[in-house]
This record gives sequence, C-alpha cells and structure tokens, in this order.
Amino acid sequence: MLQINHASRYLLYHKWTDMRKSFDGLCGLVTNELNMAIKLGDIFIFFNKRQTHVKLLQWEGDGFSLYYKRLESGTFEMPGLMQEGTHSVISSRQLVLILQGISLKKAHYRKRYIAAGSL
Repeated sequence: MLQINHASRYLLYHKWTDMRKSFDGLCGLVTNELNMAIKLGDIFIFFNKRQTHVKLLQWEGDGFSLYYKRLESGTFEMPGLMQEGTHSVISSRQLVLILQGISLKKAHYRKRYIAAGSL
C-alpha cells in the first residue's frame, strides 16, 4: 500500500505524461527516459499536461502499486524546480501539499529542531 513518509524518495517526472499509461508504460518511462531502476522502492510521480491528473508508481517488493488521482475541478500546482533535467526529487511534505491543493509558493515552513542522525 502506498504510504507517504520521510523514508521514501519522491521523484517528479518533468515531462507531461499520457494518463492512459499503466504499470508497464510508466515503468518504461522510468527505465528508458530517467535511466533509473524501478525496483528500489522510490515513488515516481507523473502529471498530465492540464495538471488535473496525477499518478504515483512504486515497487513494493512483490509487485507494483499505482495511486491515481483525478481532480473534478482545479489543477495541481507544480513545484518551481522543473527547469532542467528529466526529474526532480521532492520531499514528502511537498507531495502532500501538492495532493491537498495547497500552494507551494505560499507555504511557509517554520524552524524546527532536527536531532543529529535523524535525517
């Protein structure tokens, strides 16, 4: 089951994706365009051109898991890091904000203590 936590790595694919793609098509994008191994447990994030659909793909050790969300109105906000390369690594916090429809530009993180070795 897909879980959003700090232990996973979230990779945002920079190109728009045809949402008709399922497991095999999305795996092909990861291996052929990103040149990455799909079976490491990373979560790969794909958006359509209108930014109304998102798919998250993850290998779970015994098979793939696919999360799919379609908005009835509005759009997803994309992070401002999509200028260069094929993908970006985003944090679990950023992913949650994107999925909940909270503006990334207006979100302000307050200072918090982080114990050494907890990252």
